[in-house]
Amino acid sequence: MAKNTINSTSILTNRFRHQVLATLTVCILTFSHGIGLGWLSPTLSKLQSDTSPLEFPVTVEDASWIGSLLGLGSVCGNLAIGFLQNIIGRKACIYILAPPHICLWILIYFARNVEFLMIGRFLGGFAGGGCYVVFPLFISEIADTNIRGTLATMLMLSVNTGILIGFIVSTHVAYHIIPFCIVTLPMVYLILAFVLPETPQHLLRRKKYAEAEKSFNFYQMCNSENKQNISNPAFDQLKSIIENRSDSGSVTYKDFLTKDALQCFATAAVLLFVNQFSGIFAFVNYMSDIFSNSGSSMDPNTCTIIMGVVQIAGTYAATLLVDIFGRKILMLWSTGGMAVGLAAFGVFTFYAQTMDLSQYSFVPLLLMSFVSFVGNMGLIALTFVVLVEIFPAKIRPICASASMAILSLLVFAMLKIFPLYMDSFGISTTMWSCALVCAVSYLYMLVFLKETKGKSMDSD
Repeated sequence: MAKNTINSTSILTNRFRHQVLATLTVCILTFSHGIGLGWLSPTLSKLQSDTSPLEFPVTVEDASWIGSLLGLGSVCGNLAIGFLQNIIGRKACIYILAPPHICLWILIYFARNVEFLMIGRFLGGFAGGGCYVVFPLFISEIADTNIRGTLATMLMLSVNTGILIGFIVSTHVAYHIIPFCIVTLPMVYLILAFVLPETPQHLLRRKKYAEAEKSFNFYQMCNSENKQNISNPAFDQLKSIIENRSDSGSVTYKDFLTKDALQCFATAAVLLFVNQFSGIFAFVNYMSDIFSNSGSSMDPNTCTIIMGVVQIAGTYAATLLVDIFGRKILMLWSTGGMAVGLAAFGVFTFYAQTMDLSQYSFVPLLLMSFVSFVGNMGLIALTFVVLVEIFPAKIRPICASASMAILSLLVFAMLKIFPLYMDSFGISTTMWSCALVCAVSYLYMLVFLKETKGKSMDSD
């Protein structure tokens, strides 16, 4: 009996094969997006040096805009894809995200002035912002409840893997070779995404019943080992749920004012705030500066690459554990662990300013590795999963899109504020502030965060 239970929930089970393949397909674009994120930090150093591979100078002001325009592009991607996903469908939105990402690498390759890089980063942000809106929703609709968390966390695993690859290749590979090679990834993605069916939920809302059943059978493998050619009770149940929801009328402002919806908004606000102001994403962009100011004598670039490996380990741990322990326990472990790790990091850097702690140079790397691991295990890997799952089904697409747009604005704000805050108040106060955000969020989640493991995505 135990063996059968394990097999029934493993993503390697043949019944889930098409769900896994569909997830791996969309992960090609998130992987390429991650490379774009990791590519920036080492490349900016090259572009601002005397040995720049480009023929035009890149000032500090230019570099700040190249970095932060990602956030503005992400906002536009959030809003545009959020608006379109219920009109043209999930598949069409998934498909149209590739061209702007292709343009990013083309503009990087043919850059003749700094505006090429700025526009490219904006388009890369647009594609990434769209990914964070439609991919979690797409996966939540095609995935079985037993493996939905695992498949959804694979998105951030692919992003973090891409970030590590971006760190490495931009450090050791010539500037023009990188975009020439990486541009092939979104092209492959275009080909593979073309064969993916639309989600059955969207087709049912459009009253395309034959196509919806065909899509349902594809993702649930009902036409192979689970043949149900005459009657499919699971599909009939899904159809009934979608039709009942359609009969209840279109979305109105009253749907956003229910007690359940308001509680979800409060939880979403806390998730969005701690996701950015915990500093976990800013650390990726300013990791070298953090280690340079930490009192450690270790090479900052080496520490940064190690952080990339730790990020992947944390996200991979989430994929293994999310459908075993659930979302809430991992989020609590993440915020609580970060609060402790960041507070300890602040203490070390505080005493490093007045005491000789050179014999403990490994401590900043150890503490930041712990912070990065637990942060990616919860806040990074699961924020998008929880944001999609907590909202009532009727308003989920709108709320998920709005949440991603707000998150993108917070990304832009945090990337601008973080270096200024660290310069004005010092690294210790910065880390203690981030620790305080994590501690308060931990208390909120402990009381109010609802577990969504096993929750149906088709009914509330």
